[in-house]
Amino acid sequence: MLELSKGFSGQPDKPFFCLSFMECLSMLARWFPAAINTRPTEWSRAAIGMALGTLFSVWLCAQVFGMDVALHLLGPLGASAVLLFAVSSGALAQPWSIIGSYLCAGVVALLVARVLGRTLGGACLAAGMTVVLMCWLRCLHPPAGGLAMTLVLSDPASAALGWHEMGAVLLGAGALLACALAYNNATRTRYPKGAVEAPVVVLPDTRAAQDPAITAADLKLALADMEQFYDVAPSELEQLIHAAETHARRRSIGEVLASRIP
Repeated sequence: MLELSKGFSGQPDKPFFCLSFMECLSMLARWFPAAINTRPTEWSRAAIGMALGTLFSVWLCAQVFGMDVALHLLGPLGASAVLLFAVSSGALAQPWSIIGSYLCAGVVALLVARVLGRTLGGACLAAGMTVVLMCWLRCLHPPAGGLAMTLVLSDPASAALGWHEMGAVLLGAGALLACALAYNNATRTRYPKGAVEAPVVVLPDTRAAQDPAITAADLKLALADMEQFYDVAPSELEQLIHAAETHARRRSIGEVLASRIP
């Protein structure tokens, strides 16, 4: 008979393949997405804006550089439009993110194409270098990685432009950004996201200890009240708040101890 080794508790250890039914369900649940905290009206608003913004930016690029060049940029522009209209409050969708990232992708891709040629390896290298440059310049924007690969493996019409292809890239990004600025603010969605005002400091009173702690359910209701999509889960916000409270308590204790030092 095969005997199971005993753990510290004296009970036989459970083999790694012996998972309970609830544990299996818990593992499968991690593969499902969290519920979106926005209403269908917000989905429709973002969808219409994304379609109109992409259409305008590609049309304008086609008028200046030709339809072949414009259609070659359709994929990255459409991906950027999803961020600018559906997740406009996120850091990846701010104006500097799209303009700076497209500039990084264009410069890196054209340099790689000139030095290493228009190969698959060069396209992947250009995408990786673009990510590093975007992180350094604080303009991370995921569609720019695809843009870098697209520019290296460009069609003959785009390749014939040489460095003038940067004009098509920046024109498309600028037109899409202009649409996002106009449409989002016209539909009562503030864009770009401004700096958050510092909260008013309130002196603690005797009722502070009786206030209930904030939970993930409270944060989920608060996100639903704001009627905008925020790329963060309530559970992650709860962890962030608890971590901030821990640091605040440590800072408060440190200030008290420092005040007692003569």
